[in-house]
Amino acid sequence: CPCYRKRIHCCTSPLHCVSWPSVFVRFWTGNRVNAGQRKLSREERRRLLEISIRRARPGTGSVLLELREASNDYSSTKIIPDFGDIPHAIVGGLATAQYMPRRMTEDSDVLVLPKDLAVAEKVCVESCCSKLGALAIGGSSWRMANDRMLDLIALDFPWVEDALATSVAGDDGLPYVRLPFLVVMKLGSGRLQDLADISRMLGCASEHGLAEVREIVKRYNPGDVEDLESMIILGRLEHSSEDSTES
Repeated sequence: CPCYRKRIHCCTSPLHCVSWPSVFVRFWTGNRVNAGQRKLSREERRRLLEISIRRARPGTGSVLLELREASNDYSSTKIIPDFGDIPHAIVGGLATAQYMPRRMTEDSDVLVLPKDLAVAEKVCVESCCSKLGALAIGGSSWRMANDRMLDLIALDFPWVEDALATSVAGDDGLPYVRLPFLVVMKLGSGRLQDLADISRMLGCASEHGLAEVREIVKRYNPGDVEDLESMIILGRLEHSSEDSTES
């Protein structure tokens, strides 16, 4: 939107705005903070969701079919090395595209078990990837031979093993983390972009899909159940019509 003022003050679905996260980060901290580096506390997240629900109006999201038709295609680009039998699954922006209209992402995120990190890194070396450094959350960052960025994420949480064991194959044949575990992972990250992703993915999910998400979140992160319901409401509002909401 060329009108910055309109984007801040007039948008009725804040989670749909690209600039909305950074605006609210500055609101809370009083400083210019990079939204990608700012981790919200659970209380801050709850306050944001309360504000969003009060401001949200039905039908403010883009038409999903049109967004899907305009999606960027990565099929001609190698997005991850061949990890073979190492348990792994694609997460991050590429994984969200399995559950909502694709958003542009210039890197690949791959989830592995901490015990498999060393062998996964060996595969990266053998695939001519250049190691850039360690990730604070666990794992390492790489540049692939085609210049695509790759993050190997090694998380030590109870849900990770189940997430890798139940990954699903995408149209490209690669393993992607299932929606419930992607939601759990993004809830734990505390980043505003991840909250926006969760809301949009849940807005696109079927009732059966939502039931699975509720079950997994309740099992692994019961403290996030209330916030999950708020994000389901926001996602539904974004892609519903005025008439269907009033009926």
